[in-house]
Amino acid sequence: MRLYLASTSPARLATLRAAGIEPVLLPSLVDEDAVVRAAEAERGPLPADEMVQLLARTKAEAAVALAAATEHIDGLVLGGDSAFEIDGMIHGKPHTAERARERWHAQRGRSGLLHSGHHLIAVRAGVPGRSVGCTSVATVEFADDITDAEIDAYVATGEPLAVAGAFTIDSLGAAFITTIDGDPHTVVGLSVSVLRRLVRSLDVEWTSLWNRSPAS
Repeated sequence: MRLYLASTSPARLATLRAAGIEPVLLPSLVDEDAVVRAAEAERGPLPADEMVQLLARTKAEAAVALAAATEHIDGLVLGGDSAFEIDGMIHGKPHTAERARERWHAQRGRSGLLHSGHHLIAVRAGVPGRSVGCTSVATVEFADDITDAEIDAYVATGEPLAVAGAFTIDSLGAAFITTIDGDPHTVVGLSVSVLRRLVRSLDVEWTSLWNRSPAS
């Protein structure tokens, strides 16, 4: 059984590899902002958990549709998305250094919620079948003694510009986080325990996805 990953996130790929799975990478080519705008025009502002789940599902479905035109796939297709929520405001990727710096000044010494959406589609002989999804959440607390110079240095690395909430826990940002309440993999963007539960709900054994040594 193969797992297809509809994501370009290095952190999700590294997490799966550490869990013994070498996924097949599938592009999804989703305009995330357009998807959210369309949904909010119809339903109003989306809570963070609904937004990440919508985007995870959209990415998985888009990857399946795109792959159907170019290749034959057979296995499970996983879409994922993450967003950070603080003071009721949803923060995705900051994209610019100025925005990343503003966020770090606002969240220093405080805590927020990292939401990660997961959507899994079973595809047999190129035909999509059953699908399941779930959102996980973890509370992240930031150190209160982070200096302005440290923030500037971190932003200058470029790392926080392309990640939800402008931080990581598996790279340079880890030093500025004091506690995590919940599954740490949720903060990376892919909860392995949630994925296992979703895989088994589609009548697939989790261990059947193992195709690499975690140390390789």
